[in-house]
Amino acid sequence: MKFSYVMLPDYPLDQSLRSIEVADELGFHAVYAADETWHKDLWLLFAAAADRTKNVRFGPSASGVTLREPTLIAQAAATLDELTNGRAEVVLSSGNFGLLAEYKIDWTNTKALSRVLEGVKVVRTFLDDGTITMDGEFFSYAGLFTFARPVQKRVPVMMGAMRGPKSFEASAEFSDGCHHALSYTREAYEYMMEHCRIGAERAGKNLQDLDLGAWVVFSVGEESGPAKDAARSMVGLYASSMPHEQLRRNGVEPEEVAPIIEAIGAGDLARGIELTSPELAEKLSIAGTPEECLEKIQREIAPTGINHMILAITDAALVKSLMGREVEGVADVDTQLRLVHDRIMPAFA
Repeated sequence: MKFSYVMLPDYPLDQSLRSIEVADELGFHAVYAADETWHKDLWLLFAAAADRTKNVRFGPSASGVTLREPTLIAQAAATLDELTNGRAEVVLSSGNFGLLAEYKIDWTNTKALSRVLEGVKVVRTFLDDGTITMDGEFFSYAGLFTFARPVQKRVPVMMGAMRGPKSFEASAEFSDGCHHALSYTREAYEYMMEHCRIGAERAGKNLQDLDLGAWVVFSVGEESGPAKDAARSMVGLYASSMPHEQLRRNGVEPEEVAPIIEAIGAGDLARGIELTSPELAEKLSIAGTPEECLEKIQREIAPTGINHMILAITDAALVKSLMGREVEGVADVDTQLRLVHDRIMPAFA
């Protein structure tokens, strides 16, 4: 089992760079970041981290092909790969639907999965060949070329997926893996793996050769209460992007989260957090002491064949910046990285 840290790059840049260095020193597989206008630019951040690290890999999780043109994603990834001497990765999606709405783009009219699949083809071709000619449904080129060339023979290109089943099947069939966000139950991951297996078999691939990631809201500390409270503060924000089918696979009825999403959508963040019960937060996060977090991963996720834990670490600074709420006694990102390394990762070595 690989472990990675996915950040929202909203911290002071020197703080983010220190956390990246800590992840590198501790042997985390990768540091990912959201490629969204709301946050600081991940490509510039990771370029600054390149010569301050040795082994950790970098990339977007995820970069949306509705807003960012896929040849530009490939150009940036190839440049980052050269800067890091072969440590770049890419995760593609259609994009954050809330962000698209702020660009006045209705995601229901974007043919999301078809667009992502064509984006995967574009990124794969441009990374591998450095030139592309195609007439697609969404992207077309006539001899476009780039001098941005990766060091790796094959830069991994994965897909982010949530609802399924078609997105799970397609990610295994047409890309190098599936990063499934915001699920926490064995039922949800068995469903993902069942359909990833179908896609892998279509393509003649070994399923376990793919990057099969669990992207989860995560907070860990020596004291269980503060870690769980930090995660609870963020659950409503993340749940707003979960399809109804996915909520049900995680033991949550959509009606349970509807008032929370409504409050957050209206800008009443405090009310949204107030409406998020500890029981609901427990279902939609991994939080608590290292032993509690380990137990949930071992019970709900690891038995399904997932081979990559992608931890969206939540600390007091992130809760404050995104939700405007003060939480006390929560371990900072660097401390959480060390707790994961010392007391969770050894169980999967």
